[in-house]
Amino acid sequence: MKIQKKFSLGVAITACSLILVACGNSSSSSSKQVINWSEPSELPSMDISKATDTISFDMLNNTNEGLYRLGKNSKIEPGIAKSTKISNDGMTYTFTLRKDAKWSNGDKLTAKDFVYSWQRTVNPKTASEYAYLFSGIKNADDIAAGKKAVNTLGIKAEGNYKLVVTLEKKVPYFKLLMGFPSFFPQNKSAVEKYGSKYGTASKYMVYSGPFKMTGWTGSNLSWTLKKNSNYWDKKDVKLSAINFKVTKSTTTGYNLYQSGKLDETLLGSEQAKQLSNSKEFTVRSGARINYLEFNQTQKVFQ
Repeated sequence: MKIQKKFSLGVAITACSLILVACGNSSSSSSKQVINWSEPSELPSMDISKATDTISFDMLNNTNEGLYRLGKNSKIEPGIAKSTKISNDGMTYTFTLRKDAKWSNGDKLTAKDFVYSWQRTVNPKTASEYAYLFSGIKNADDIAAGKKAVNTLGIKAEGNYKLVVTLEKKVPYFKLLMGFPSFFPQNKSAVEKYGSKYGTASKYMVYSGPFKMTGWTGSNLSWTLKKNSNYWDKKDVKLSAINFKVTKSTTTGYNLYQSGKLDETLLGSEQAKQLSNSKEFTVRSGARINYLEFNQTQKVFQ
């Protein structure tokens, strides 16, 4: 399951998507455990430290995994962390990681991968727009402001499979953050190997989740997620592949859906009115937060 979340400061808006989803035998690919899915715009980035948009997080959620997974109704489920111990004051979290977790290239996935990832994101040199989400973790704000060294962040690896996180204030939603892609691990060897190309195409990444990406060049309008044979929970991954296609026009999307080339497509308002009685018509609700930032430095009125 993929959970889409966007964190910003401002006014909350409830957004609804009107879609058609193939049922029964409407898709010739269903028997092959392959689905064909649409996205409304290009994929900007697969860099965990730099991604900020819904499309990127859709892909990161399907190809990577954090300490927890967010299930139905955002229920917290074990991910790479098989158990968690919280101190009495709620300021220290000790995660015990599963030893069978691996990267898609076969490398062992360890606590050090979380330490590296979090430090990379809060490092001002990375220029991560979501570094502020780490606020509340010891020294995160000072590191992001350039006042303290990156290695003072409140996260440390005790061996390969124990991760200790220290907070400087209680964060009631901390466990939910652990299922958000910005807190996923990153493979230091891959980041250093690919350099500035890291996360810009499917071949410049390694993956920790149920699928690995193929066929994305960084600018094309189609790509595929294939089942990751190195994923620790691969026995529970039922799909062998997901084919994604960017369809910016709802008319084009609907035509592809009718011809069996898509198993899901977004609808425009007129299409939704005409198809609202179809058994394949689905309303998908989601929470989204946007914000307006007012100009506070330039004088625009005399």
